[in-house]
Amino acid sequence: MRSILLWSAAVMALSAGAASAEPASPADQILAANRFVTGGDAWARHGSVTLTYDFAGAGLTGVVGTHYDIGQPGFVDSQDLGGQKGANGFDGHTVWLQEASGMVTPQGGGDTAQLAVTEAYLDQNLWWRPDRGGAQITLLPSQTDGTGTYDVLHVAPAGGKPFDAWFDAKSHLLNRTIVPQGAQTITTFFSDYQPTDGAQIAHKQIVDPGQGEQYRQNQTLKSAVFAGAQPASVFGPPPWQPNDQSFADGSGSTTVPFQLLNNHIYTQVKVNGKGPFLFIFDTGGDDILTPDTAKALGVASQGALPGAGAGDNVVDTGLANGVEFQVGGLTIKNQGIAVLPFESAAAEGFAEQGMIGFNVFRRFVTVIDYGKHTLTFMEPSKFDPKDAGVAIPFKFYQHLAQVEGTFEGIPGKFDIDTGSRVELTLTKPFVDAQGLMATHPKGVATVDGWGVGGPSRSYVTRGKSLTLGAVRVDDVVTGFGTDSRGAFVDPSYQGNVGTKLLKRFVVTIDAARQVMYLKPLPAPIDDASTFDRSGFWINAAPDGFKVVDVTASGAAASAGVKVGDEITAIDGVDAKTITVSDIRRRFRVTPVGTVVKLTVLSAGQSREVDLTLKDQI
Repeated sequence: MRSILLWSAAVMALSAGAASAEPASPADQILAANRFVTGGDAWARHGSVTLTYDFAGAGLTGVVGTHYDIGQPGFVDSQDLGGQKGANGFDGHTVWLQEASGMVTPQGGGDTAQLAVTEAYLDQNLWWRPDRGGAQITLLPSQTDGTGTYDVLHVAPAGGKPFDAWFDAKSHLLNRTIVPQGAQTITTFFSDYQPTDGAQIAHKQIVDPGQGEQYRQNQTLKSAVFAGAQPASVFGPPPWQPNDQSFADGSGSTTVPFQLLNNHIYTQVKVNGKGPFLFIFDTGGDDILTPDTAKALGVASQGALPGAGAGDNVVDTGLANGVEFQVGGLTIKNQGIAVLPFESAAAEGFAEQGMIGFNVFRRFVTVIDYGKHTLTFMEPSKFDPKDAGVAIPFKFYQHLAQVEGTFEGIPGKFDIDTGSRVELTLTKPFVDAQGLMATHPKGVATVDGWGVGGPSRSYVTRGKSLTLGAVRVDDVVTGFGTDSRGAFVDPSYQGNVGTKLLKRFVVTIDAARQVMYLKPLPAPIDDASTFDRSGFWINAAPDGFKVVDVTASGAAASAGVKVGDEITAIDGVDAKTITVSDIRRRFRVTPVGTVVKLTVLSAGQSREVDLTLKDQI
């Protein structure tokens, strides 16, 4: 989950439904007035509509559009931005996502199905119907924003994502929708209504993902074309057959060695025939080049989209095209990728140069053998699951495989994420809803991760058990999410499973069939169920390591180590000769009570510190 690029491509435009009954409440009056001024009878004469918009925002220009059925759930939204085309859709049954490569992936994890139902609800304007399309609608207090006064309704469609709708109190036209989406809240503003065949259509839309004004998306209507009702197949997932990949020996499979550093998977990748470059392999990430790698390869990018993950920060993300990756004997050509500074050389201890993510994993059966430290990609037709381990079905939540399971017996949905270095992180909404802080008093608030969003903080404790399908793991080092922004404030899933837990197994992900297999490795598993005993988070620095976080009452705090201190030697060894990954592991597995001698530089003064390791959880 080192990088998540969240598109708000869904265009929630007005459409039609059946005539409503005589209003009997303030909410009924608001909706009846909106139907009248929007031309509800004109909408009802048509079966479908295609709306096309000019797009400008986040450093990109292009075209976006939506085609939807007016009388039944079904839509396809599309975009052509930065030289990358993509789409998402819903045929009333299947939610799907199409990448720039043409790759199509069914959705169903997280809130993807709920969001599709809500978009279809808005497309059809089911709130105009006498039964309000089965939604529960509540009148909220009116609002003002300096330019107008608005009647506000809270709408909870059956099976959909609840949202707020603001209607202009004077014109009765829809002014905005506010829809929670994953960890974000998407506000879409509608204005400049003009008639087309008697129906009022907003010619201007602004989509605000809530990450800063620079990321707002401005859409101006180019055309609106009405047509008859469409069969559901028009809105179903398009066929996809990859034709941009090949294996050098024709075997349909390749295996490469990997390094496990900071509990992340790294291996060598050639890009556009050059390299190799050191890439992280992240099942839930995107295919990415860092800006330095892109510059070295002469790969030009455009745009400044919001890139985020765990942690609070958002970084500008560009789009680039025509990139070729080579992993072992596998070559994938002409890829659309992202360019962003997801890496932190200080946090990892070395410079990451790119990421292989979902767009590669989605194509193949992937075998991650943490025992042999090998990574295998194979064509689905070559895979025999008989010795792969316990089968666990999953659904895709955007790019992440999401499985059903339990934490200490409490049901939940858990993302499988090799981009996470920890064992398990539970989302803040889940922790709060279940009162888990009160039932886990032995723990510590600390930095336990670092990614594109910067440092990620959790309350780290021990969980009794985690189940993933039929597989149970006991004594799980668990972080309770405490960040106010980022991936772990998403209420639509309950937890994120990282490599430190997954490395107990040979992990096989069959993306085409949406099944994960877990085959236990022989015990003992290095580093399993351990947690830091030093009491600080350190990053690499020119003279060794810099202390960037100190936990209260931990070993470091007891020894007088402070944030900003630099560690220049450990047990007499020059810190510059020790890797971040190695020293973090050492501080996890070295027995309690061990005294580690540190040479610490504070405000230009060097001193010797005895760090007595102790458990924090």
